[in-house]
Amino acid sequence: MPQAPAYYIGLMSGTSTDGIDGVLADFSRPNQPRTLASASLPLPPELRQTLLALNISGPDELVRSAHASNQLVRQYAQVCAKLLEQTDLDASQVVAIGAHGQTVRHDPLAGYTLQLNAPALLAELSGIDVVADFRTRDVAAGGHGAPLVPAFHQALFSSTYPRTVLNLGGIANITILEPGQPVRGFDTGPANVLMDLWCQLKTSRPYDHKGQWAASGSVNPQLLTLLLEDPWFRLPPPKSTGRDLFNQAWLSTRLSAWHATNPHQPLADADIQATLLALTAQTVADAVTTHASRTQELLVCGGGALNDALMTALHERLDCPVHATSHVGVPVQDVEALAFAWLAWAYVNNHPAGQPSVTGARRATILGCLHKA
Repeated sequence: MPQAPAYYIGLMSGTSTDGIDGVLADFSRPNQPRTLASASLPLPPELRQTLLALNISGPDELVRSAHASNQLVRQYAQVCAKLLEQTDLDASQVVAIGAHGQTVRHDPLAGYTLQLNAPALLAELSGIDVVADFRTRDVAAGGHGAPLVPAFHQALFSSTYPRTVLNLGGIANITILEPGQPVRGFDTGPANVLMDLWCQLKTSRPYDHKGQWAASGSVNPQLLTLLLEDPWFRLPPPKSTGRDLFNQAWLSTRLSAWHATNPHQPLADADIQATLLALTAQTVADAVTTHASRTQELLVCGGGALNDALMTALHERLDCPVHATSHVGVPVQDVEALAFAWLAWAYVNNHPAGQPSVTGARRATILGCLHKA
């Protein structure tokens, strides 16, 4: 007898702060969700700048954060409306929305993580229950609260052979899937965050389309070595990071150090972009080689999977095939939003998505808090 549909919406606005991705999916078979609709909405430029500014201390942060949260959620509600319109579903037919919010601070070793969100407002605007606040329960149990997606990757992408899933958002994270073993995963370092930053500073474009600008430059080995010297890269998992570390100040400090020791070797802007791309590829390859050496296939999702130059660089550094998740039927831009739909499903069904083997928490936990419509 066919199972009744179990419709969930997932929303994601990640570290890249370029926009909001949303999916509406049927989770009547949780390990084989069926995506019925997807939608994206670019963040308004003023809201994007506000969110980026709130990653560092500034005046009147509490009020600015409250206003930004409400503005972000009104964008979320628009994405939800688009999804319902595409599917001809009514809000009453959707079990819940999984809405992560926008991470602006993340320091689990100090016991906190902060996402801007207004889930009660989203429940009011959408007429749908909202599950939010996915990180803090795991942090309370001594974990990093990140990355959040490995349990979903395990449900969706597990195979009969060892696979690693790489998410290339603003930050890169991997999920290590080995048959018969607990899922493992951790952040490997910057993915798009530094490349996007440099591209915006030097070209006024939001990102390097397909990595074409990076491909026009040459990697500077000495600068790459300097970037790789950050001790964070040598930390063992579990570990997580964000714009708290990898930001404009981080990059400026290292570029200044390079110029100070190489005053007669000017670097072209495109060469710096190429070196930042190499940093992402090298740190991912190092993580896979060190912690997932049995990997027989790397599946890549997130916006970075559309960066042809980055995908080529990964292929050159790894001994296994490198494929976008679209290769196995899941569009690269849908994976994270689908993950938050699944996390909402997991909360509603009391499934512990917080996994100690990923985050280092003392025990598995149910992630999220419910805001009734």
